[in-house]
Amino acid sequence: MSNRPVFYANPNPKKDVQFKNIDFEWFSGFSSDQKKKSLQSFHRAANKSGIKNILEVSTKSNLSLGKLLSAFNLMYIDDANEIPVECIYQSSKCFQNAGPFDDIKFLSPKEAKQDLRLKTSGKLIGFKFKNDIWELYPKKIFYDWIYMTALFKETDLHSEIEKYDAFTDIEFNPKTQINCQARSVALFIQFKQLGILQQTLSCKKEFCKAYPKTLKLDENLSLFPFID
Repeated sequence: MSNRPVFYANPNPKKDVQFKNIDFEWFSGFSSDQKKKSLQSFHRAANKSGIKNILEVSTKSNLSLGKLLSAFNLMYIDDANEIPVECIYQSSKCFQNAGPFDDIKFLSPKEAKQDLRLKTSGKLIGFKFKNDIWELYPKKIFYDWIYMTALFKETDLHSEIEKYDAFTDIEFNPKTQINCQARSVALFIQFKQLGILQQTLSCKKEFCKAYPKTLKLDENLSLFPFID
């Protein structure tokens, strides 16, 4: 068995996105068939809990939309260059002894995540992107900023995303990871529904002002709008 969160927008502008943790059968192995079985198991379990309209946001998604929304595939426009969100994020990391490493932007997303300098440069102390310095806390804020800014420019995808009520990322393990692209999509939808999306993405100051207090992923939330 395994456990993963399902994320969805919160109508309260002062709160973080909501989520529900789902227990489901996990199929071990690295083959695409095993990943597909695990995803199907995850979504079936979520369906049984009352969540019917879910989009998997990852390269393992069975829909092209979900694959396009992966941080490996979603592009950030940087000085006329289209760069994967994952590469922007990794290349912006600052460590005690070095960084950021701007050249990481031009690697493949997989190579960017595995660059040895990210593991041998000391403790992560923050992020630097363009002229802005981002601190480590709130923990997810810089990733959300980069992801949501990139998604904002993909206007053709907005109406498609809004057809879904909740979002998952089968690869995200809250026990070992912090950032989650499915959570970023849910926050994007939340800000859009609240009518504050364009304003909050206009600059770092506005985004930090609107950024909600975060929730711990091990909290048990009793309120879930898709359950009668």
